[in-house]
Amino acid sequence: MTPENAAPDGVRRIEEGVRTDLSDALTYGRYLDLDRLLSAQHPQSSPEHHDELLFIVQHQTTELWFKLVLHELRAAREHLDNDHVEPALKCLARVKSIQRTLTERWSVLATLTPREYAQFRDSLASSSGFQSYQYRAVEFILGNKNRSMLAVFESEPAAHTLLTDVLEQPTLYDAFLRMLARQGYPIPAEVVGRDVTVPWTPQPALVPVFRDIYESDSTPWHVYEACEDLVDLEDNFQAWRFRHLRVVQRTIGMKTGTGGPSGGDACQARPSPKPPPS
Repeated sequence: MTPENAAPDGVRRIEEGVRTDLSDALTYGRYLDLDRLLSAQHPQSSPEHHDELLFIVQHQTTELWFKLVLHELRAAREHLDNDHVEPALKCLARVKSIQRTLTERWSVLATLTPREYAQFRDSLASSSGFQSYQYRAVEFILGNKNRSMLAVFESEPAAHTLLTDVLEQPTLYDAFLRMLARQGYPIPAEVVGRDVTVPWTPQPALVPVFRDIYESDSTPWHVYEACEDLVDLEDNFQAWRFRHLRVVQRTIGMKTGTGGPSGGDACQARPSPKPPPS
């Protein structure tokens, strides 16, 4: 079917009213700073290997998603601090969608064969995903605090400052428990006042609290839904890590990673955040 605004030669005409003189306007490219964004890929292989661009774009886009995840988790924590549970749930719903997107994206990198990766891997030198400070920040805000990890980022002041800030602030789960305490749930004082700079560990005293939340017919829906969202975050995080593990094993096996970690084995051994209420 020929479009109504198509010329006799089949070329679609620009609709009347579409602005074409954009010399002094805020354009799509300027708004998104595309000149800088699309020129930020700098393959190091020489001669440049065809597949290195895939590797770079995969990790750059992951970092952009991590930035948004941190943005939403911080907002969710702030909403919980102010007892605004519903807006917090909206933030967590967005994070869960991002997590699913991140997990699915491993299928793109999985198209890289071990032989192809080996042909430019040495060009990465000492750079490694182990050094992703935004990934560490996500771990920290979800409960997997690790002060010793700051040493990796001492040469990057901005990253070190960000991680120190997240390390010293309450986790998302801390904010949730404190909100429950303010609403009258019997959260133990030692849990509410715990040292938030250390990793979250299971607290047996919380088991009866959450048993009551799940079994009581009087539990407000937003409280139950928040519990489920925290469990979903953990499940999604584990799924992402598993896909990461499998892709790493597929491309480098158990070889030592470029930044020093032990390849697929390190991915498998890395502890996960512990936000679920169990």
